Amino acid sequence: MRFEMLDVATAGLGEAPATADMLFELGMMYASGRSVPPDLVNAHKWFNLAAMKGNPEAARLRREIAGEMSDAEIGRAQRAARDWIKAYPEPAVAAPELRLAA
Repeated sequence: MRFEMLDVATAGLGEAPATADMLFELGMMYASGRSVPPDLVNAHKWFNLAAMKGNPEAARLRREIAGEMSDAEIGRAQRAARDWIKAYPEPAVAAPELRLAA
C-alpha cells in the first residue's frame, strides 16, 4: 500500500481520521529514512499511534526501536504521540438511533 502525502506533519488532517495503516507507513518512513531523515523518536511516535489503532506490526516495531533509544528519547516520542492525539482528536461516533415499533 502506498500513501501520497504532501506534508508528513499534516498526515490524517483531512476529513477522515488517520488509519492505522497510514500511521504505520509514517513510522516506516522515519525508521528507514525513506523520503525523510531517519528519526527514531518520530518513528516511535507514529508506530505508537498505529499500535493504538490496532496494528500489531507497529507495536512490534515500536518495541524494537525502543531498544535503540534512550529513556529520554522514548519519553519525547510518547509526549509527541499524546500531543498529536490532542491536536487531532477523532470525531466521536454517534450512537445509532433506536426506533420503537409502532
